[in-house]
Amino acid sequence: MRRREFVLGLAMLANIGRASAQGRARRVGALIASPTQANVLETALREKGWILGRNLQIEYRITQGDTNLSQAYAQELLALQPDVLFAVTNTSMAALHAEHSNIPTVFAMVSDPVRMHYVKSFSKPGGNVTGFTPFEPSLGGKWVSLIKEVAPTIDHIGIVYNPEPGNNSSAFRKSIDEVASKVGITSIVTPSGDSSDIDRLIRSLKDEPNGGLIFLPDAITFVRRVQISALVAQCRLPAIYPLRAFCDAGGLMSYGVNIDKNIASAVSYVDRILRGANPAELPFKPQPCLSWS
Repeated sequence: MRRREFVLGLAMLANIGRASAQGRARRVGALIASPTQANVLETALREKGWILGRNLQIEYRITQGDTNLSQAYAQELLALQPDVLFAVTNTSMAALHAEHSNIPTVFAMVSDPVRMHYVKSFSKPGGNVTGFTPFEPSLGGKWVSLIKEVAPTIDHIGIVYNPEPGNNSSAFRKSIDEVASKVGITSIVTPSGDSSDIDRLIRSLKDEPNGGLIFLPDAITFVRRVQISALVAQCRLPAIYPLRAFCDAGGLMSYGVNIDKNIASAVSYVDRILRGANPAELPFKPQPCLSWS
């Protein structure tokens, strides 16, 4: 082992030792969409020296992408006063942000956090919130281009997402409209009301010729990806998804990120805050590592 790595390893152990010596484990409040995300969070923290039941406690609230549950669980986690809050999705981050907490908060998959006023800027988040995102607003146009390449006759598309507050579909809409107008897309339909309208929108395109679907990053469609992919296949519609997990569940194609890798990256900030870092000084980081499946 090189001397620098050895010294850094000793420093990590010393920091964790000090936390234990203070007589309490550090606590993380995690607002996540599915149990699999808990496994990723725990593994990433373990690799950095945080051991459940020894120097770390994690309070989980699993929302299944439900907006109302996210809001209720956000209040529960805040009442516990953890050292750090961790949010994966737009829905979770919106629920935490609505409570105006001053607890340090890290997000992993939020779209356009500057426009949503979660952080002040990429380089200097300010306040108590920072994190990572793989989703640039321009991705909307990229999804249009890719589905048009695969299915050239498409002339109308449905944009699929949970229309309830906090899901931030508008981050992608401008680039979707700009590219759609250039490639011959003549109509765009979206869900309305609440998440129950997602299935209706998909079925509405079944009997219309030359239709296709673009799925935006969204907690509830991610949680329901197996059922939704099956419905899309039943309707025989070309569709593009923002996460590879949809293809693993039977979807046609995706252009986006590996969600587990993105969560693990965001955990690096949870680790740094637990060791005393100020979230206002941890720059918000885009994660441009995208792949086509």
